[in-house]
Amino acid sequence: MSLLEVERINALYGDSHVLFDLSIHVNEKEVVALLGRNGAGKTTTLRTIMGVLSPRSGEIRLDGKPISGLPPSAIARVGVQLVPEERAIFGGLTVEENLRLAALTAPKPWPLDRVYEVFPRLKERRTSRGRTLSGGEQQMLSIGRALIRDPRIILMDEPFEGLAPLIVRDLVNVSRALAAEGRTMIVVEQNVAAALSFADRVYGLNNGHVVYEGSAKELQAEPERMASFIGVGLHG
Repeated sequence: MSLLEVERINALYGDSHVLFDLSIHVNEKEVVALLGRNGAGKTTTLRTIMGVLSPRSGEIRLDGKPISGLPPSAIARVGVQLVPEERAIFGGLTVEENLRLAALTAPKPWPLDRVYEVFPRLKERRTSRGRTLSGGEQQMLSIGRALIRDPRIILMDEPFEGLAPLIVRDLVNVSRALAAEGRTMIVVEQNVAAALSFADRVYGLNNGHVVYEGSAKELQAEPERMASFIGVGLHG
C-alpha cells in the first residue's frame, strides 16, 4: 500500500471540470514530480489533496485512511503540508514567530534549531518580519514552516518560481538533502531540470488527465516524450 493514494478524482471550479478521473500514488520516502503545461491541473491536484478543493468524486487516502472531504486543518493534522506557490507567510510576524505558530498544533514539532540547520539564513533573519524578507527568504520560511510540523508528506507548488538562479540552486540542494533523508514529497515545478534532479518518479498531466507515468531517469532519456506534454525539453 502506498502512503498516499489518489484514486479517480474529479474536481471542478464552479462549472469548469478541471481534473478527470485522475489517479496517482506516492510511496513512503519517495519524491514524485507533477509536470505539465500551465493549466494542466498540477496545482489543482495539490489543492485537492490538501482539502482546499473538495473532489466531486473519487477518493484520497493517507496510509489507507480516507482524507478526501476533510478540511485542510484536519488534513494538516494527519501529516500533509502544502508549501503554496504564493508562500502565504505572515508578513507582520517575525521569522521565528511564523515558525513557532506553525509548530503550535503539530503533534511532534521539530525544534527551531533543526529548521535553522536546514536554512541558516532564517536563523540570521529570525527577528525580521516576513514582509521584509526577499523572495528567496520567504520561500525558505514557507518550506521551514512545513518542515517544523514534521509532516508525513510535503506538497511543494512551484518552489523555485521567480527566484534568482543562486537561490534556486540552494533550494534544489535543500530539496535533494530532504529527499536523501527520506522525506516524502510531491513537487510541482516548471523548472523541469531542477525537479528531475531529485524526483524518483514523474506524472505528466495534460488538461486534467494523467498522460505519463514513469521514473525520472526514464523521462530524462526521452526528451521527445517530455516535450509532448510539457512543451519544452529538459533545458527549456
